[in-house]
Amino acid sequence: MFRTRVTGSTLRSFSTSAARQHKVVVLGANGGIGQPLSLLLKLNKNVTDLGLYDLRGAPGVAADVSHIPTNSTVAGYSPDNNGIAEALKGAKLVLIPAGVPRKPGMTRDDLFNTNASIVRDLAKAVGEHAPDAFVGVIANPVNSTVPIVAEVLKSKGKYDPKKLFGVTTLDVIRAERFVSQLEHTNPTKEYFPVVGGHSGVTIVPLVSQSDHPDIAGEARDKLVHRIQFGGDEVVKAKDGAGSATLSMAQAAARFADSLLRGVNGEKDVVEPTFVDSPLFKGEGIDFFSTKVTLGPNGVEEIHPIGKVNEYEEKLIEAAKADLKKNIEKGVNFVKQNP
Repeated sequence: MFRTRVTGSTLRSFSTSAARQHKVVVLGANGGIGQPLSLLLKLNKNVTDLGLYDLRGAPGVAADVSHIPTNSTVAGYSPDNNGIAEALKGAKLVLIPAGVPRKPGMTRDDLFNTNASIVRDLAKAVGEHAPDAFVGVIANPVNSTVPIVAEVLKSKGKYDPKKLFGVTTLDVIRAERFVSQLEHTNPTKEYFPVVGGHSGVTIVPLVSQSDHPDIAGEARDKLVHRIQFGGDEVVKAKDGAGSATLSMAQAAARFADSLLRGVNGEKDVVEPTFVDSPLFKGEGIDFFSTKVTLGPNGVEEIHPIGKVNEYEEKLIEAAKADLKKNIEKGVNFVKQNP
């Protein structure tokens, strides 16, 4: 059976093709995700200008990573003197990791009230100062924050569904790593699609489409559960001091690299991502994550889920039920808090 493979692997080197002039902006650059993400972006040959913004500390992060010997300029911005406008000026890609991290016992949805306000305000700034930029939303809960950004941009007449992405790559790199541990393989060679959303049961690992479709029974159940709730392992291990930041930064850097390569015209660049999707709009689910071909316009093709088994069909139905609520929550937040 022919399969379109995602182009990335967890540990692959970033593109070394001839770079074009691409400014990438990180909103929340001084945070647990923002700092390592800024480091990884500084190493990317396709990032020629790096703008780092946060309420505090971004100039320090910028000074630090600017010493890395790659041919990109770096500048840090704070809210003083309308710094966010300067940070966003000329942005090709805006990444939004800003927000508070999860603590033990918290789900991504528990973060909603705080992070929703942060993302709404940053989306307003993007709509005003970088309306043509591609936007990658990392701030949790992604299932709700992506619709928030969409609604804000719609209110400003700046919404392009091909340019807005929820970064769900972390679920894929976890799937690649976890199945490699189970099967004793090289994780950089694994193929393991994950669809749905980016929280708990909305994360649907498609074992039947992976390189190990014969995993079944208890082993399959444990693997699926670990992928769905892998973030809990990190929250528990950090003992209240944070959540998945380093792995999330790598996942976001991988997605950014893929998007920029697609924008540069590279063919067949495919990554799973949470986008405005036609797949289940008839059921009131406007956003869904499947494999997406990335190109100069952003979203070039949204791939269907493909053939799944009965077990996965049940996972998808459970995911859709939660996703619909999550998306509505984001939309309603903007209506009530414009």
